[in-house]
Amino acid sequence: MNENHAILESDEWVAYIQEEVIPEVCAGVDLGGELIELGPGPGAATDVLRTRVRRLVAIELEDPAAQKHAERFAGTNVETVAGDATALGFADNSFDSAASFTMLHHVPTVALQNRLLAEVLRVLRPGGVLIGSDSLASNDLHLFHDGDTYNPVEPAAFLTRLLTLGYEKITLTVDHSLKFRAYKPDPSATPYCSESDDE
Repeated sequence: MNENHAILESDEWVAYIQEEVIPEVCAGVDLGGELIELGPGPGAATDVLRTRVRRLVAIELEDPAAQKHAERFAGTNVETVAGDATALGFADNSFDSAASFTMLHHVPTVALQNRLLAEVLRVLRPGGVLIGSDSLASNDLHLFHDGDTYNPVEPAAFLTRLLTLGYEKITLTVDHSLKFRAYKPDPSATPYCSESDDE
C-alpha cells in the first residue's frame, strides 16, 4: 500500500470503523466462536472483532504488516498469519465467521476477488457469515491510490457475484461506502414453515 494509507492508523479512521461500520454490519449477527479476518492492516477492526469471538485469525498478505499486527496483538486471542487470502491454508468448515473491512479493492482483479470470496465460503462452517465493508469508486479514491492497487467493487455486480459463488441471505447497504453480510448455506437448517403449511 502507498504512503497515503497511513490514514488507517488515524484516530478518525479507527473511530469510523469501530463506531460506525462494525456496529452496522454486526447488528443482529452471531459471529460464533472463531472468526477469520482478511487483510486487517493495522488492526482497527481487529480490536473490536476480537472481543466478540473466542479466537480470531487474521490473514495479512504483506509480511511487514503481518509482523506489526502480530506484535500488537501478542498475548491476546488473535493469531496473525502472513498469507494470501485467495489460497487459505485452512480446512473446509474451519470458521464460524469471516470479516473483510476495506481490503477487497486492494485485490487486483475481479477473478482474484472471486477466488478470495470462494475461499472464504469454503472455510466457513454451514450457516457461517461473511461481514465487511469497502470503499465505493470515486475520482478522489482513485487519486488516493496513486501507484497502488485499486480495483473497487461495484455493488450490483457484487451481489450477483456472491449469489453465483453460493452465498445466501445477502444484505448490501450502499451509502458513502458498501457494507455487506452474506451467509454460507446450512443444509441442516430447519426451513421456515407457517401454520398454514400444516393444514
